[in-house]
Amino acid sequence: MKTFLFLMIFAVTLYKAQSILPLNTNYEEVPNNSYLKDFNNELNPYIGTYKANFEGNEVTLYITKELYHFFDLYSKKYYQDILSIKYIIKNSSGNILQDTKNMNFQPDQIRFTIFSIRIQANNNLVIFYYGGTNCGIGWGKVTLKKLNSTQISWSYDPNSTSVKDDCPSNTDKTVYLPETDNLIFTKQ
Repeated sequence: MKTFLFLMIFAVTLYKAQSILPLNTNYEEVPNNSYLKDFNNELNPYIGTYKANFEGNEVTLYITKELYHFFDLYSKKYYQDILSIKYIIKNSSGNILQDTKNMNFQPDQIRFTIFSIRIQANNNLVIFYYGGTNCGIGWGKVTLKKLNSTQISWSYDPNSTSVKDDCPSNTDKTVYLPETDNLIFTKQ
């Protein structure tokens, strides 16, 4: 009887420890340790490799889906299925200007990361947070709009392109991502 009672208490505690909710639930309104799950596979149409040219540079996006990504925002801790974008940007001579495709990001790393924070499936939009380049320069919002099965539209709006006082003077402070609206990327 004691074993049964222990198992029941354990099961109830485990159940209460995590609520599994739809992807677009407002994270501010969920209990800690909740999981915002992509039940309807709304993120899947964006997965793939996409290319575009912008101001003489070739930009390649590698969009993947990550399940159960941990967020620790202010006093809220939760998990969410997300899209993650890594990229390679080459100049007209084929030289790599910036490459995040081969970076191994730490769980709490923000710099160079681009990850989805909200999807508006009815408008074919996904909104991303970009952590900026070196010293956080260029952090801001990226929006992708699904145009059809092979094309997406990219819009990038940086919140800050200024340099912090503690940024070393020899650091590359260039933001290589295309700072523009409605740049068309084609799936490869």
